[in-house]
Amino acid sequence: MSNKKNILFIFGTRPEVIKLAPVILELKKYPNKYNVIVCNTEQQKELSNQTLSYFGLKADINLDVMRPNQTLSEVQSRILTALNQVYNDYTIDATVVQGDTMTVLCGALSSFYRKIPVFHVEAGLRSYDIYEPFPEEVMRQMTSRVTELNFAPTEKNRQALLKENIDSDKIFVTGNTVIDALFCLSDDTIQNAGQYFVDHNIIINDELVLITAHRRENHGERINRIIDAIEYLAKEYNTHTFVIPVHPNPNVKDKIYSRLKNYENVRLLAPLDYPNLVYLMKHAKLILTDSGGIQEEAPSFGCPTLVMRYETERQEGIDAGVSKLVGADYEKIISEAENILSNSFLATRLKAQNPYGNGRSADAIEKIIWNYFSVK
Repeated sequence: MSNKKNILFIFGTRPEVIKLAPVILELKKYPNKYNVIVCNTEQQKELSNQTLSYFGLKADINLDVMRPNQTLSEVQSRILTALNQVYNDYTIDATVVQGDTMTVLCGALSSFYRKIPVFHVEAGLRSYDIYEPFPEEVMRQMTSRVTELNFAPTEKNRQALLKENIDSDKIFVTGNTVIDALFCLSDDTIQNAGQYFVDHNIIINDELVLITAHRRENHGERINRIIDAIEYLAKEYNTHTFVIPVHPNPNVKDKIYSRLKNYENVRLLAPLDYPNLVYLMKHAKLILTDSGGIQEEAPSFGCPTLVMRYETERQEGIDAGVSKLVGADYEKIISEAENILSNSFLATRLKAQNPYGNGRSADAIEKIIWNYFSVK
């Protein structure tokens, strides 16, 4: 095989950028093999572009699909229509998507409609509850039906795909690229990230709690219960600093600000860039989150994590004892948080290895992609 392959990467959110950046950078090492085309649907416009720039990357195509208060159907139709033009304008040999967002499903469908192979990074995650997480669980299940190469982070993910009658020849256990992304951060970069918190007069010490909440299924009454629990903990552990990078979705943002802005030990921040978020994870005594990526990253720093969801497709962390499911259950959040916060920082550090990868996933993925084309 002598001709270069045109590989289209499609993403739209910050987590997709973080997890695809190591693969994009890996393929870019081989310009004689691949012509890499980077497409940002801008599902999260500011967050995704900010994170791209950290990795020294820039999108070749920006789709600007988001409008205020779009329904899922509206955003899906906008992304599909915009991607249709991308496939008209470029000759594509394969499409790479990551995870379980609307961008992932639309990228996979657009590619499938053109009979172009789909390569799915982070394939095989399952909660088996179509409303937890909503709508991501259905999106990743549907994406698997049209995927040619499934890059499963763990053996558990591979088994899930096999149970769905996905051909074993199309499944590869590669680890999770989020760990590769962590290794992209130099010690200097992490230290420099600390300056942000100095500038914002946030003292980083052994009594730091990091909180993130944004999932659609946690909107409404659930976010109220989560905030109730945070409010109690902030009062009870008033020497601890509770740092909350607040998601821009008004369903979350307005409630968090109205309830928590007056607590001196609760710091509400704009969404953080990737190095700053990693800096907080590295120094946190406890993390409360409904994020998938943070569940995978936190074990690298030995930080206990309470997952504010009722189901998780990242069961490996639960099994390894590095995270616990607490849902939006007021009593459970408080009880489990107190088990950590009432102890010293060193006493709470986890010793288990990160079950999600070793930082060499992108290299494995590139070799599988090249082999796929070599035997065609």
